[in-house]
Amino acid sequence: MERYFDLAKAKFEALKTKEDILVLGIESSCDETAVAVVKNGREVLSNIVSSQIDIHKRFGGVVPEVASRNHVLAIENVLNEALKEAGVKLEDIDAIGVTYGAGLVGALMVGVNFAKALAYSLGLPLIAVSHIEGHISANYISSPDLEPPFVCLLVSGGHTALLEVKDFTEHKLLGTTVDDAVGEAFDKVARVLGLEYPGGPNIDRLAKTGQNNIKFVNHEILGGSLNFSFSGIKTAVINYVNNRSGKVLNKADVARSFEEYVTGELTSKAMSALKQTGHKTLVVAGGVSANSLLREKLGSACKEAGARLFTPDLKLCTDNGAMIASAAYFYIKKAKGLSGLSLTPKPTVVL
Repeated sequence: MERYFDLAKAKFEALKTKEDILVLGIESSCDETAVAVVKNGREVLSNIVSSQIDIHKRFGGVVPEVASRNHVLAIENVLNEALKEAGVKLEDIDAIGVTYGAGLVGALMVGVNFAKALAYSLGLPLIAVSHIEGHISANYISSPDLEPPFVCLLVSGGHTALLEVKDFTEHKLLGTTVDDAVGEAFDKVARVLGLEYPGGPNIDRLAKTGQNNIKFVNHEILGGSLNFSFSGIKTAVINYVNNRSGKVLNKADVARSFEEYVTGELTSKAMSALKQTGHKTLVVAGGVSANSLLREKLGSACKEAGARLFTPDLKLCTDNGAMIASAAYFYIKKAKGLSGLSLTPKPTVVL
């Protein structure tokens, strides 16, 4: 193993000056088995995702053990399909990037161990990628002209935060959730409304037919701070639905009123972060960045403030291998992220 690391380290250092770099990205943090080939951090040659949504629908959410087993079954086929679509062989790959955290440990372990085996057998550098920085990097693919510095609104199932992105691999935490992540709140509200997993997209669709006519919370939570709190609004919605037992419940109005409040909070604090930092560029990342009302509100607010808004293509909002390969490329260029075969998955990573 020591010999492997010496070889991988030498190749890693040589990549800093290589003109064209092909990175294989592997993502398995939750219920998507994904492998992609990306050139120079921005050009996607392939991006294959095997989703487990239909499997987990019957449970109303992701079951970790089921997710892990299905990653094992899918990952080799996903790799082969990614290589075929990209028109390359494993011998053409320069480095392997893999999500090591945050996520479900058992699911992460499948991707990490698969990546380690590939890196060892091919003598390639193994790049340990933060899932969070992967989501940010999805925007470098969707918007080839995007470069730091900027403010990033990170909105996903496990994280909600505002980050000042100073460089491709350097960021400062401006604010985060003190309880539930926004994606988690969406899923729990969807569940109490009897909507199928995944909750976020179903809430978004239902809300389009409803009215914003229910006041669950009458004030901004954690006003004056860049931190978020979604536990209160989630509980208020659940209590409202439960108290309507035996009465007429307009689910579309509940969905719209909930979505209006949550997206309003996200938009307000994102604009405050721009004002505090002096930046004129806002980037959105994570699965909830696909929400249509959030995109609409952020677009209007940025236009009014004279700021630029960047959002990832819808196919890059959710977990995928391309964002991991992109992040790994920028790690390489900054001489960061090189890992040995002792790499272990982590359920949380430092924002």
